[in-house]
Amino acid sequence: MTTPPDIWRPHVTVATVVADGDRFLLVEEDIRGAHLYNQPAGHLEPDESLIDAAVRETLEETGWEVALDHFIGVHQWWSPVHHDHIVRFSFAGHALRHHADRALDAGICRALWLRRDQIATHTDQLRSPLVLASIDAWLGGQRLPLTTLQCLLPEPVVAP
Repeated sequence: MTTPPDIWRPHVTVATVVADGDRFLLVEEDIRGAHLYNQPAGHLEPDESLIDAAVRETLEETGWEVALDHFIGVHQWWSPVHHDHIVRFSFAGHALRHHADRALDAGICRALWLRRDQIATHTDQLRSPLVLASIDAWLGGQRLPLTTLQCLLPEPVVAP
């Protein structure tokens, strides 16, 4: 089924706040020649739950396997640069295992751990204000159960 081109659709994205003590897992991305910082984040793919997307994006962008612990919330933002409307589902998780030899997604320069004060010194290099908004929500104690989100997608069919 083709959707008419005149129907507006925001970009649905996920992001993961992964804390290790007072440090947070970030990625440094090359966006059209500019090096920007972001949480592991990306777009929801067809037939994928939000939770699965967050775990997948974190592994693809950082090489870290994570387990999600909480749903932080939904943040809305409009990019004045790209004129895109973003609806971002933010999760909190903890690191399980690092795959240091895993190739990272195209455009990802490196994964790094920074404290909140270090991140705040780079506000001009943050991919969006959503980076600090999700960290600050987590630091402020915003933690919802993962069951807050319900995924009613059909189970994938496995070929025999």
